[in-house]
Amino acid sequence: MSFVENTAVEEVLASFTLVEVPLTHKPWIETEYQGIVMENDNTVLLNPPLFALDKDAPLHYAGEICGFRVHNGPSGSGSVQFEAVVLDRSTGEGLVRSKEPLDCENQREHSFTIQAYDCGEGPDGVNSKKSHKATVHVRVNDVNEFSPVFVERRYEASVPEGRLFDRIVRVEALDADCSPQYSQICFYDIITPNVPFAIDNDGNIKNTEPLDSKRQRVFTFWVTAFDCGKNRAQADAQVVITVKPSCKPGWIGWTKRVEYTPGSGSIPLFPSLHLETCEETVWNIQATVELQTGHIGKGCDRDSYSDRSVRRLCGAVRGEVDLLPPPSPAANWTSALPTLPSSDSSLVFSFNGSNHVAVVPDSVVSALSGDHFTLQLWMRRGGANIQPATTQSRGSRKEEETIVCSTVKNDDSFSHYSLSVHGCRLSLFYWPDVSAARPVKFLWKLEQVCDSEWHHLSLSVQFPSVTLYVDGVTFDPALIHDNGAIPNPAPRQRMFIGASWEPEEKQKEILNNTIPEGKDAGYHGLLSGVTVRPGSVEPHSVVECLYACREGLDFGDLETLGSGMKVHVNPSQSVLVLEGDDIESFNRAVQQVTYRNSLRFATPGVRPLKLTTSLRCFNEESCLSLKQLEGYLVVLQPDAPQISLSGVGPHLARPAPEFEGPRGVPLFPELRIVCSLTHAVNTAAQVMEGGGESPLMSDAVAHTLDGCEVQPLGEELNPEREELLVDMDVVRERGLEIINTTAYIAITGAESISVYEDVLRSVHYRLAKGSARFERRFRLSCSEMNGRYTSNELTLEVNFLHSLDSLYQPSHLLASQQQFLHPSHHAGELSGHTLPNPHRNSVVPGAATVIIMVCVGFLVVMVILGVFRIRSIHRRIEGAGGEAKEGTSQWDDSALTIIVNPMESYESRMGISADTEGEGEEEEEEEEEVAESPEDASDDQRIIIKKEGRDGNARRY
Repeated sequence: MSFVENTAVEEVLASFTLVEVPLTHKPWIETEYQGIVMENDNTVLLNPPLFALDKDAPLHYAGEICGFRVHNGPSGSGSVQFEAVVLDRSTGEGLVRSKEPLDCENQREHSFTIQAYDCGEGPDGVNSKKSHKATVHVRVNDVNEFSPVFVERRYEASVPEGRLFDRIVRVEALDADCSPQYSQICFYDIITPNVPFAIDNDGNIKNTEPLDSKRQRVFTFWVTAFDCGKNRAQADAQVVITVKPSCKPGWIGWTKRVEYTPGSGSIPLFPSLHLETCEETVWNIQATVELQTGHIGKGCDRDSYSDRSVRRLCGAVRGEVDLLPPPSPAANWTSALPTLPSSDSSLVFSFNGSNHVAVVPDSVVSALSGDHFTLQLWMRRGGANIQPATTQSRGSRKEEETIVCSTVKNDDSFSHYSLSVHGCRLSLFYWPDVSAARPVKFLWKLEQVCDSEWHHLSLSVQFPSVTLYVDGVTFDPALIHDNGAIPNPAPRQRMFIGASWEPEEKQKEILNNTIPEGKDAGYHGLLSGVTVRPGSVEPHSVVECLYACREGLDFGDLETLGSGMKVHVNPSQSVLVLEGDDIESFNRAVQQVTYRNSLRFATPGVRPLKLTTSLRCFNEESCLSLKQLEGYLVVLQPDAPQISLSGVGPHLARPAPEFEGPRGVPLFPELRIVCSLTHAVNTAAQVMEGGGESPLMSDAVAHTLDGCEVQPLGEELNPEREELLVDMDVVRERGLEIINTTAYIAITGAESISVYEDVLRSVHYRLAKGSARFERRFRLSCSEMNGRYTSNELTLEVNFLHSLDSLYQPSHLLASQQQFLHPSHHAGELSGHTLPNPHRNSVVPGAATVIIMVCVGFLVVMVILGVFRIRSIHRRIEGAGGEAKEGTSQWDDSALTIIVNPMESYESRMGISADTEGEGEEEEEEEEEVAESPEDASDDQRIIIKKEGRDGNARRY
């Protein structure tokens, strides 16, 4: 075969190969590479080396690696700072290098990804393939390029004379290199010769001999530092040590009594206090400040409102059910429980574990269905002398004390839960379904359960999730599935406070408020504010607001806290702990400890104060020991607010038919409530501005009332004839509570003054048809902070204006004459009405007095007319006999009409006459005219009688 023919055959085979064996394989590289690069170099040394392989070899182009591509890593900067190049296309060897100098101090590690690309088919790289992405981690090795730098250029310290100290002052230098080898300070050196001091590798300077302040008072020398790369500090540091005469260690500037004026915000407790250690080398100082507030309410000073009012003020969702309400006819299941006084106006119930049990009625329990609810309570375990149980055997439940035990109905099933305390443990048993599911036990180990202090517990159950807040702090439970032999509760709706559920045969004893013999003891301790709110769980912000103390310890400005200082305040803000290693910083921190009270009307009294100090030295044997300091904080009496009720006159006169309408008559339609605060202006601030002292001022302040009461004076309301009406829509809308009895009507609940004005303006007084009352008196008073501050008592006298023609007929007048003429037989009756019993200190109503006076006046007029008639007849007999007959016929034909104007009585008592003296003279003239001219009496005749009323003012009828 010729050469030409061979060449043609090879071309055909080559073309056949290109068609039958296309490019099918991707380049391959390792999945991860580790690299190292020096700060002064840009080549990255990779492990393993960078090689890309292609199984399409040995075909031309397809088996070669044409390049690498760098992609961003997690930091997002790899593709910018690094690049990868191909060193050999046939072997696939590559090199990774940095595009710019790297700085270890700026970024020590870099991460990015790379991919290999083959050359494709032909020189143009058609159909090139890429490998997977491999991760490259590059660490930048440090170069000792920085020298140590001292934190301070000058260090000062003082030391008492005559003693050796392990540490007087500590100098510190830093190195900006990034590696431990070059950034660490290996040793310090004193470069000033012949000084009685030495320095160790940590920078601690001590004296090598006792110092004498008389020989030399101040020592000044220089120190330098070296890093582990033997680089010396750029600049040396100067050390100045002052030798002080011998001193007495302890706190200086302690004030035993601290006064706090309510409304002052935060005040420093120790403004001039500082610790004198006499230059003892102290390397740790810890001071504990304790403010004892356990006697102020439940652990600290809070708003002196009731628990229900505080819930409203904190924005809690409505719908909570009070399980331990104040005893009342509607809530009588707490009447047998003993109560204790509380300074924060809440009702505290005592439980002794035996015969003190509250059985909540079924009508209350029926509203608590569902597996989503929030249980809140105040608890003080045992009392003042309780001790945690230590002899209890493992698994024993004899000392378990049940706080709340409840079984509720959920549609067609029953769920059960029981909250108990056992030693220092709090447990919640929960049965999602008493007939099917096993109980689940949630357990918490808490010191607050057995420390004999008041604590607020909020248990939010959203099964299977349970959240416990103790004093506003969240605690997670240890979830335990209880597989013990626990009998299922009976599917019956019931709830006990202070005891657990019992078998049916022992229910009778529980219902009698007695725990059956042989049963585990009930709860021992105090409870208050026990509420359950079904539905969604209580928000955390509400729980914090309910517990939040309005007084406590605080730190003034955390930004001024020195280096190395730590401050910790417990949740109740009654204990503050300061810890540090520098005396000067510690003294500045102690002076920043403050007492704050955000209540406008803080509870006055004494708060004991303690300061305990603990020092730690290098030489523990010679370390200082400071005794505990005791003092007290006195909260002064706050300026009392003045709650003023006005806008209601002392008298209200309306026609009687208006009171008999369907709504009656409003008693306080124009009531105005104003709360003002009398105080002295801060004169210190005025002196700074050049002003003088300011007198007492009264400012109107926005207050929250928590109760108002309307009370009828004298006899109680007769439910058959009279009643007080309130707009219940306004009351329900605002979430207020109302008690309406015949003796009083009380509206309670924390709300603004404007709300109480609207409610009180809606109070109406209504009489039944035909109720012939003539006078009724009411008294209105309001209070805030559960009666701590009360308003003035506003007294209103209601007068009923009757028509005499419609009320009294001639038979009534005869009866009145008989009563007047025979008081011994009719002293208790008047026109069908019964007068109040004189032994009950009652007063005859003004309207009844009007009737009596009218009767007396009628008799006097009849007597006067009779005498005048006799004299006239006598004169006419002496004269002409015919004239006598004519006069007699005129008398017989005349009609006598008596007109009584009740408004004259009201105007006389109100004193609204324009000219009182002139009116009095006019009345005297009218009386003389009536007495001297009886013959002028006619159809328009007016009878006027004056009599002193019970208030001593003249009344006109």
